[in-house]
Amino acid sequence: MKTGVFVGSFDPYTIGHHDILCRVLPLFDHVVVGVGVNEHKQCMYGAAERVERIAQLYADDPRVTVEQYSGLTVDFAHQHGASFIIKGVRSMKDFEYEREQADVNRQISGIDTLLLMATPALASVSSSVVRELMHYGKDVSAFLPQR
Repeated sequence: MKTGVFVGSFDPYTIGHHDILCRVLPLFDHVVVGVGVNEHKQCMYGAAERVERIAQLYADDPRVTVEQYSGLTVDFAHQHGASFIIKGVRSMKDFEYEREQADVNRQISGIDTLLLMATPALASVSSSVVRELMHYGKDVSAFLPQR
């Protein structure tokens, strides 16, 4: 079984994240969405709530499971027997950061990273932008996947 882990803080999980997951599903038998917990990052939603919201979106798809994790992504990937870490890339800035992470992850674990470019129409959608809009009371439903 070919397994990938799609990881991030997903605070919140946007239509951009959903698009990446839908595009990688044909490549894997199973994708574990790893909701990262980072004590250095202040999140709007708790990890359990983020896991629940994402799990609800894919409740009818047995190829997708959602779990919270902390620690190194490569350790999470190894726990699931994953052959790839999946990351979305919206810009060159994202690409450089993710490329560096991918290089280190491969060096310390042998696990490759699949970097998938964002769909151009969704490249400006980020969790931080959505959080900012929410802070000012704006309707963000267009940026969040609907079940």
